[in-house]
Amino acid sequence: MRRNPSRVSVATRGLSVAFGSYGLKALGPARIRSNQIESARKVLSRSVGKTGRFWIRIFPDMPYTTKPAEVKLGKGKGDLAGYAAPVLPGRIIFEVDGVDEAGAREALRKAGTKLPVKTKVVAR
Repeated sequence: MRRNPSRVSVATRGLSVAFGSYGLKALGPARIRSNQIESARKVLSRSVGKTGRFWIRIFPDMPYTTKPAEVKLGKGKGDLAGYAAPVLPGRIIFEVDGVDEAGAREALRKAGTKLPVKTKVVAR
């Protein structure tokens, strides 16, 4: 039985800000690749500085494959290309603590622009 793509399920785990004071919440479903998580991590690290702390609440443990360009159909599955983290709406992706509210919101907003999903900054 196929799932209806118009009906999106919502996350049941990782819904609340558990470690920090502010969090970045996903508003839609997505598969976030490891390089996208790393790019957002670099932005957060630069933004919060030495005083703040941040947590990454997702882990890319789902492998995905790709086939090279201009390859005909058939001949099996493609090679392993990397890993992705499946994210459902409502999931907290990053958390920040140890910085003021304006700094935390700006850092999380910048990190959200690196991700392929619409996000929202939430407070504890």
